[in-house]
Amino acid sequence: MQLQEINQFANLLEKSTACLAKWQDKIIVVKYGGNAMINEELKKSVMADILLLNRLGVKVVLVHGGGPEISQGVKLLGKEPQFINGLRVTDSDTINVVLQMLAGKVNKSLVALLKGKGIGLCGIDGAMLQCKKLEADVDYGFVGDIVKVNPQVIDIALNSGLIPVISTVGVDESGQAYNINADTAASGIAIALNAAKLVSMTDIAGLLRDRFDESTLIPEVEVSEVQGLIDQGIIAGGMIPKIAGCTDFINAGGIEANIIDGRIDHAILVELFGGKNGTRFYKQ
Repeated sequence: MQLQEINQFANLLEKSTACLAKWQDKIIVVKYGGNAMINEELKKSVMADILLLNRLGVKVVLVHGGGPEISQGVKLLGKEPQFINGLRVTDSDTINVVLQMLAGKVNKSLVALLKGKGIGLCGIDGAMLQCKKLEADVDYGFVGDIVKVNPQVIDIALNSGLIPVISTVGVDESGQAYNINADTAASGIAIALNAAKLVSMTDIAGLLRDRFDESTLIPEVEVSEVQGLIDQGIIAGGMIPKIAGCTDFINAGGIEANIIDGRIDHAILVELFGGKNGTRFYKQ
């Protein structure tokens, strides 16, 4: 290695160490979904980055969705997946698919890539995600509304140096399982853990003024601006629960929340080490 390369490496190491110090021993909740879960090579890369952060002393909690796999399972039953306002309509057949795919196949495939440091959990374990049936203008079926988050089993995992990998299935007082929106669950878990940061990985560049034009990315949003963006139709569909989760986290005392582009290599590292990725939500 030449002297110039050594100096460049030293400068990079110094900057990285300063950024890392901000997050060491802090809890960061990462909601993982979108293309970063579908592409196998990207999935391996994301898990490798999370494993690296764990080794560097960052307490990462991974909350994952599994929409494509659930939709595939529903189609195998001869049904067409149905969504209203970004939420999946979940009948009795679909909740069984959610348990099989989300809490089973998807969860364990992620844990397997964490090389012995991951521990697979779902919201039913330890009554982590206690919920009731979501009450709305339409009947979503077995879709849950979180009543309480009990982070006890997550704390046990983190204090053991493990990476909790959580699928978002909840349970009510009678033992009935419910599907819970992953963005909503990630926000509730982050709030219960007093996390320093909430990161939502998705398969778009972030919040766009024109959803068909990634050059219209909005890099920062103050939470008081969110309702106005909803009224303008800029925040719509699946972005509504995603950004509501970010807003709830910030209003509950979280420092910042980010929606980042999971298609970018090392997206989480780029965000945590001071790079520009996606949309940052904050409160003045």
